[in-house]
Amino acid sequence: MTLAKTLQQRPVLTPAAFSLPVHPVLQRLYAHRGISDNHELARSAQQLLPYQLLKGMPAAVALLLDARAAQQRILIVGDFDADGATSTATLLAGLRALGFANVDFLVPNRFEYGYGLSVEMAELALQHGAELIVTVDNGISAIEGVARAKAAGVRVLVTDHHLAGHELPDADAIVNPNQPGCEFPSKALAGVGVAFYLLLALRAALREQGSFTEISEPNLADLLDLVALGTVADVVPLDHNNRILVHQGLQRIRSGKVRPGIQALIDVANRKAAKLTAQDFGFALAPRLNAAGRLDDMSIGIACLLSPDINNARRLAAELDSLNLERREIEQGMQTEAMAALSRLSLKSTDLPSCLCLYQHDWHQGVIGILAGRVKEAWHRPVIAFARGDNGELKGSARSVAGVHMRDLLEAVSTAEPGLIKKFGGHAMAAGLTIAEAQYDVFVQALSKQAGRFIQPEHLTAVVYSDGELKPQELDISLAQLLQNAGPWGQAFPEPVFHGRFKLVQQRLLAEKHLKMMLQGSDGKLFDAIWFNADIKSWPNPQIQQVELAYQLDINEFRDQQNLQLLVRHLWPA
Repeated sequence: MTLAKTLQQRPVLTPAAFSLPVHPVLQRLYAHRGISDNHELARSAQQLLPYQLLKGMPAAVALLLDARAAQQRILIVGDFDADGATSTATLLAGLRALGFANVDFLVPNRFEYGYGLSVEMAELALQHGAELIVTVDNGISAIEGVARAKAAGVRVLVTDHHLAGHELPDADAIVNPNQPGCEFPSKALAGVGVAFYLLLALRAALREQGSFTEISEPNLADLLDLVALGTVADVVPLDHNNRILVHQGLQRIRSGKVRPGIQALIDVANRKAAKLTAQDFGFALAPRLNAAGRLDDMSIGIACLLSPDINNARRLAAELDSLNLERREIEQGMQTEAMAALSRLSLKSTDLPSCLCLYQHDWHQGVIGILAGRVKEAWHRPVIAFARGDNGELKGSARSVAGVHMRDLLEAVSTAEPGLIKKFGGHAMAAGLTIAEAQYDVFVQALSKQAGRFIQPEHLTAVVYSDGELKPQELDISLAQLLQNAGPWGQAFPEPVFHGRFKLVQQRLLAEKHLKMMLQGSDGKLFDAIWFNADIKSWPNPQIQQVELAYQLDINEFRDQQNLQLLVRHLWPA
């Protein structure tokens, strides 16, 4: 299927009112992203929101101080994605630097224990002698798991960022910007961001106690490479606070202040630390880290992140790279099967369901999230992909489109059909759920009933948003460099995209899937351009000589030479 896309210019969200000089193109970009003054462009660590605004922080710090004084055994219970891995590594490394001698971690294997602090994970933590359990990137929905730990006399500190349900766990303390009553202005913190804030508060308390006469006070900025990676990997909105965290982490990596584990991931992904971008986190490092949790055990990824030795880190990174290659092969097979099924369905019906459900009995449970995302991009509608779990259950992974809140949709289904969904959780754009295999058809029908309340026709229209046209004199490498340095760009703070008409001088396929072009602007200037994963059913087309592009400015480096290149996001005959 070739999805029709429309070009639409981004609206101005805020009028520009900058007191310091800002390039006119950047002024336009910032106005499209809701930024109106210089304060919102500040990226120094001093501009971070204060940890004191996080509800539950005093109780959380008190729990950790008590555990430190009593030398209690602390177990960090993480999650099996990149945010969970970086959260675990951040808190473990931070606590050890703050003088916690008896701290370790557990991360659930998705195929054995499922997500988060389940009852089974709580039992495992008890077997490991936990006296204080600290969750990272999970726990806000762990009602039963927390209850099991508390029944055994073990205290529980929940740190999470996911949306809370109607009931909160009976933990000894909860730190989550999205819990009811929390006034922390940024609701977009990733799990790793919450863990980092906990360490900031804990260090301040230890400083007040005079504890840094016994040990040297650690520089928690050393953890920002982990924080930046996890924040981008979890695709949380890059609001001002998150942009500061990501920028600070990137700056440290670029200057060579990077831990061996992340350096090893950079090396195996064939990137350069000195020129790393937020996009490299999302498209190069995170997939390799996530592969461990998808196919094997995220403990491999955490061990890589925590490794103090570059040679050991490279060995672990190579293992992660191999797992990622295996993941790609599995994913490509599943994607082919899913697309073929949907193409057959579209031939039978001109009206596809507004929310797609996919299930095949032999699909890999660890890859269905990626599959849902790929299908969502191809058909531009919310998608839930299922795979078989244990005990007659199906595990589902959901991905949504802008304007459709996936977790709220699942909650509506659960409310209308009590017991149909055994458990669920997540965000607006992504969620997970468990249902009985025997109830799959019932779930599909129930979802279809509720989808009409949440999904309107405009949500199903694929739109390419543009920041407008560039003047001929603006199409140069200096603006491309300026845009690179103006980030970090990412979720809810998207990379700049422009549009314009060009003469199509040359066009040819590369690797049978990428369209390489030579374009000519209105002033006669020639530009290299490439459209990765192009619509090869329609292109190349020698009959077309004029095109309208949605594109990004990129700097192509080859043999120590830098040249401007247009990265094509979509292409229309003009």
